Amino acid sequence: MLNRRILRVKAFQNLYAFEQCKGSNLNIAKDFIRESFLPDLNSMEVQDKPALTRDAEEAVKLFDQNLENESLLKSSDAKPKIKQIVLQALKQFHTANEKDRDFMLRNMITSAERIPQLYLLAIELLQAFAKHVEKEIEKKKRLAGDSPVAFTNELNLANNQILKNIRESQAYQAAIARNNVNLDDLELEIREWFRDYIKTSEPYQEYLKIAEPTIEQDFEAADDLLKKVIFKNEVILNYFSEKDLNWTENKSVVRSLASKVLKNAAGSEESEGDQLPEIAINWDEDKEFFQNIFNFTIENEGMSKSLIAQKTKNWDIDRLAFTDKIIISMAIAEMKHFPSIPVKVSINEYIDISKTYSTPKSKQFVNGLLDVLAKELTDSGQIRKSGRGLLDNK
Repeated sequence: MLNRRILRVKAFQNLYAFEQCKGSNLNIAKDFIRESFLPDLNSMEVQDKPALTRDAEEAVKLFDQNLENESLLKSSDAKPKIKQIVLQALKQFHTANEKDRDFMLRNMITSAERIPQLYLLAIELLQAFAKHVEKEIEKKKRLAGDSPVAFTNELNLANNQILKNIRESQAYQAAIARNNVNLDDLELEIREWFRDYIKTSEPYQEYLKIAEPTIEQDFEAADDLLKKVIFKNEVILNYFSEKDLNWTENKSVVRSLASKVLKNAAGSEESEGDQLPEIAINWDEDKEFFQNIFNFTIENEGMSKSLIAQKTKNWDIDRLAFTDKIIISMAIAEMKHFPSIPVKVSINEYIDISKTYSTPKSKQFVNGLLDVLAKELTDSGQIRKSGRGLLDNK
């Protein structure tokens, strides 16, 4: 259920964060160089401050020239101290980048793997509210004693067929156990949230007006409570944000997947419980795609930057939208390294990402540039497609 578009977006977000880290690491390395050539305040010797400043700037220039390849440093006739400081700065810079890359990759995977737990928690909240209603009605019955009292409509949520189908699903119960989903620490909050937010909400009050709701009405009520109350209420959402550092990015995905679980249950009324709902994830395959698109984009950075520069000769590549460069680099990496994904599919996916995450003009720019690059890379044999429905090098 974590489709490839979601994974592309999350990879893009982490690549963007990684590029920000690299920028910070670059500034830290240059600060290290300049600090290394500051006058020694503890020295009794006369120090030539202008000469130290010149050495620092020469070292920074040499550092920039050797960011990708240290060959110029080895052949440079710069002073030994300058070469030594530059070498140390380069080592610090690359070490910091590797640490940040590893962290971003782990964070990306962890964030994606947490999504099933989050949308199952959302469904479990609905289940908890239904259980709370059932308990409240039982309490009222005990208090009423022998006095006849009708609670039919008040039990609508407790008897909701969608939630019942999900509860009885073996696949759902297995997913709950596998993802360690429970609300045991929220007993008090469940009562308060139901009283303050669910019971007073318009969707719930409308639901109470229905006598013997159909399964379609049960679905509509559950889906409305999910989307219009749970995912709109800041107090409840704070609970999710405490669970997930990436909640801002994950919220829309979690809401969509939780709604899909409800929809699956509504569409499978005649099915056996263990077939409801369909929540399996082909995670091994998707995880490999996820990791590879992140790693290939970084590893092909030099080549991608060169290709972009060639096709934007009238532009300084550093003036292009930062997000556009990442999106185009991801698309190039995908077109080159994933032979079973059609070129047009890759291009369309990254155009869509540019609509949401880049500038208003990015859609046309990304589309035009990727069309040109895809044709040239295909003609040169760097893009070769094969698989079902595809011809080699087409």
